[in-house]
Amino acid sequence: QVQFVESGGGLVQPGGSLRLSCAASGSIFSLYDMGWYRQAPGKQRELVATIDSSGNTNYVDSVKGRFTISRDNAKNTVYLQMNNMKPEDTAVYYCNKALGSLYSWGQGTQVTVSL
Repeated sequence: QVQFVESGGGLVQPGGSLRLSCAASGSIFSLYDMGWYRQAPGKQRELVATIDSSGNTNYVDSVKGRFTISRDNAKNTVYLQMNNMKPEDTAVYYCNKALGSLYSWGQGTQVTVSL
């Protein structure tokens, strides 16, 4: 079983930046395609960015050009750099596998974009 610990969230003004981190337990982290998900109040959880084991990335249209996903396999960590943030980015952010059966969710990290 793999466990995830997300961190780096907070309150940021529109146009600002945050960098989220997700530390994963487990020795086979490097084999997984990983993803960042978010869940806004009253909405379903959505997958916003993915990175495969080779470092290839994909983004949902709403964050393309603003968010960057990366990974450090030596540290079992995946990152999400968020720039030019918008109020609609407000959500709890989680990481998990991007494909196949998901592991249990971590506690997530709250991101709030507001004046």
